[in-house]
Amino acid sequence: MSDAAQPTAAEVRAAAEAVKAALDRHLAAVERRTGDDDPAVYEAFNALASAAETYDELLYDHYDEVTPFEIPGADGSLPPYTGPDEPHALSLLIRRDYAVAEPRRLLAQARRVAESGGEDVTGAAAKAGVSPLAALGVLFGEYEPDEIASRHKDFGLEEGDSTLWVVAADELPEPGEWLNAPFEHADPERIVCRFDVSAVFDEDADEDGGGDDGEGGNGRGPSGRARA
Repeated sequence: MSDAAQPTAAEVRAAAEAVKAALDRHLAAVERRTGDDDPAVYEAFNALASAAETYDELLYDHYDEVTPFEIPGADGSLPPYTGPDEPHALSLLIRRDYAVAEPRRLLAQARRVAESGGEDVTGAAAKAGVSPLAALGVLFGEYEPDEIASRHKDFGLEEGDSTLWVVAADELPEPGEWLNAPFEHADPERIVCRFDVSAVFDEDADEDGGGDDGEGGNGRGPSGRARA
């Protein structure tokens, strides 16, 4: 950053005062909360996070100093909502990752599916039994994604991270409008709710001493965040 763009000491002081005010507002919202999903608490939380981040940046730019605050990112909170109050449409954005843990099982299951569909054992069924690409095409063509998720071990797959976003929209897009790039225009500020599943959440719990409660035994703890 150039000297001309450096924040002044007064700007740093003003940012610090903004953090203090945001802390007071957050505490007041928590004290008056009406439930787990009180929108006032959510808004105060976001305001506090924004004020703390601004102060941290100005403090570093002017004094080359940092704060002990950990500023929540996209993995810890949703950004402020800017979508319609009464959505007339919505999009579900889903990603699930899998590792091919047992290739032989994958091939065997795909061959069985192809054969049960009447495919010639020397044609598509044979290819599904030796080609992982063909096998995946057969299985995902036969089963719905939710069934694959619930039976992934049957197909020789191992779950990785997954996420589901529910995004508000003003109206349905035109048919075929987004098919070439289905996730390109996903707007985090229009997310109504988001649900993530990842081993990282269990790792965090273990570091905090909370990993022996018997929950999350599959090593893929959930994290869900929703608007009130």
